[in-house]
Amino acid sequence: MDEPRHVSVLLTECIDNLHIDPEGVYVDGTLGLGGHSLEIAKRLRGGRLVCIDRDETAIERASRRLEPWRDRISFVHGNFSDTAGILRSLGLDGADGMLFDLGVSSPQLDETARGFSYQHDAPLDMRMDASAPLTARTVVNEWDENRLNRILWDYGEERYARRITAAILARRAERPIETTGELVEIIRSAMPAAALREKQHPAKRSFQAIRIAVNDELGEVERMMDTAPDMLRKGGRLCVISFHSLEDRIVKTGIARRENGCTCPREAPICTCGFVQTLRSVTRKPILPSEEEIRENPRARSAKLRVAERV
Repeated sequence: MDEPRHVSVLLTECIDNLHIDPEGVYVDGTLGLGGHSLEIAKRLRGGRLVCIDRDETAIERASRRLEPWRDRISFVHGNFSDTAGILRSLGLDGADGMLFDLGVSSPQLDETARGFSYQHDAPLDMRMDASAPLTARTVVNEWDENRLNRILWDYGEERYARRITAAILARRAERPIETTGELVEIIRSAMPAAALREKQHPAKRSFQAIRIAVNDELGEVERMMDTAPDMLRKGGRLCVISFHSLEDRIVKTGIARRENGCTCPREAPICTCGFVQTLRSVTRKPILPSEEEIRENPRARSAKLRVAERV
């Protein structure tokens, strides 16, 4: 059976920055099709790799790809926000490196039935975990006006959020909105002609917003940044790839809080707030994909990699 193609973003940069110890313990918190995991597993000898994904289909596919290294890998159907708990459940007291790629994988975008894409007509779903109760259909048809408008504005940074929300409310008053194609049509109808002439697809920001809401993506990133770094061993590396400003802001803030979280006045001779630094930024600015990578994989264009080290 042919497996879907997926190109791992910032692959070399991630592997280089993890400083992989062949005897160490590593976490790929967002397994996907296993491109990053493959390169980590190849470098292990007596070490262990914990691969986590909330999408069972991704685990099935990646496990086939990673079969030659199966003896050093633990596959976990779970959420990366619970990385600390997952490690403890496996009897591991820490990790030497953690990698989180926060993007939606290419198969999820490309497989019509998942409902992530505005390019194909499909049922309104957008769940990364097919067993989760909340779907895009529920968000679009049942959430109230204020809640819908807020996610389109905050999560999608959609400047026509109010117009799109009004159009959704008007259509669903007639009949439920069932498919991505219907939703795209509604979004188009709400936007001015000038916006429809822009290079970016008119539904891109709204679909992003709804997907984030369905999967609680920002909440999961916040919970991961609050707990996962505590499981890093001294010198261990945290690598996080984000794809839009909201995610990157959470990651940047989470690192800064552990690096520069002292709340004492600048003029205070010593720290009295009790702050203890636990992370150190390896690079002050995020690492961006090269022009060559962007040419080969346009989906990498918005990627940003932030790297921190446990101190």
